[in-house]
Amino acid sequence: MIDQVRSRIEVAVLNFLKVLNSSTPAISILPMINRKKSNSRVNHGLLTEDSWIFLSRSFCTRSLMRENTTKSFMRVWKMMEMCYEILVKEKRVTQRELFYKLLCVSPDYFPSQVQVNQTIQDVVALLRCSRFSLGVMASSRGAVAGRLLLQEPDQEIVDCTTCGSSGYAISGDLNLLEKLTMKTDARYIFVIEKHAIFQRLAEDRVFNQIPCILITAKGYPDLATRNPAGLAILCTFKYGSIGMGLEAYRYACNIKWLGLRKDDLAAIPEESFIPLKPKDLQIAKSLTSSEILQDNYKEELAVMVQSGKKAEIEALYFHGYDFLGKYLANKIVQVDYI
Repeated sequence: MIDQVRSRIEVAVLNFLKVLNSSTPAISILPMINRKKSNSRVNHGLLTEDSWIFLSRSFCTRSLMRENTTKSFMRVWKMMEMCYEILVKEKRVTQRELFYKLLCVSPDYFPSQVQVNQTIQDVVALLRCSRFSLGVMASSRGAVAGRLLLQEPDQEIVDCTTCGSSGYAISGDLNLLEKLTMKTDARYIFVIEKHAIFQRLAEDRVFNQIPCILITAKGYPDLATRNPAGLAILCTFKYGSIGMGLEAYRYACNIKWLGLRKDDLAAIPEESFIPLKPKDLQIAKSLTSSEILQDNYKEELAVMVQSGKKAEIEALYFHGYDFLGKYLANKIVQVDYI
């Protein structure tokens, strides 16, 4: 795939020069699949419960001749140049490393990480490739703990039950992950939004009571909180995201919501509820109008909006710091929540 991506970048450059040097020279536009919500669709599996977001064949363009896309046009070319250099050198870089490099050489076009992330997805949409095939990988920020044995080539076996409350760091290098040998007797994988909740469960060694693996990305996706933003994160993990464009389907999986639900609120002291902010209400409105959100999730949102309050899973500490493990053990036997 790397060789194909290099060839696609070369073809894009040659086509640009061909139009520029033709008898009627012009600056060619860059057509790419539109990553806006209006161009998204949901694919539902026929024989499984899996669903994921995909983008239809509606295109948008980046052009040097239109004022509102001039900088975006230049960013795409600069990003392709940088990625081509990375691929030729057979290197891998994180998005953060790429930002600092571009900040030094093109500060007017890449003043923040936002421009880098968006432009990478523009290039993905233009070249019809994955981010990883461009030589770009995510930063290592995830962690895993629990009933899992890992072994990298020519390395010692890592027992993730002995990694403490911080867990074992998950690499952002997909090539390295593919080379891992993994063994487990776990029946469940708990994906946890908050690192603090991950640490609590790992410290309590919840995997001794429940045959499970704990995973956190320190922000994505959500298991722990019951608020509109948390539910939006869960949907990103469950269905993929529009922002990830053509890569959305690669990361979607049939995850279940084990976090706080409306039936759990009676166990939470009134003092622990937090008033909804305007941003919370905005997210709730967007989710409610989305075709991807299943009806029982919409009912949960409706109860939250009507009450004007939200609750976070830390409120369960009212019953003791070890209560969270008991809560999860009870949840996984409730079929309606699975």
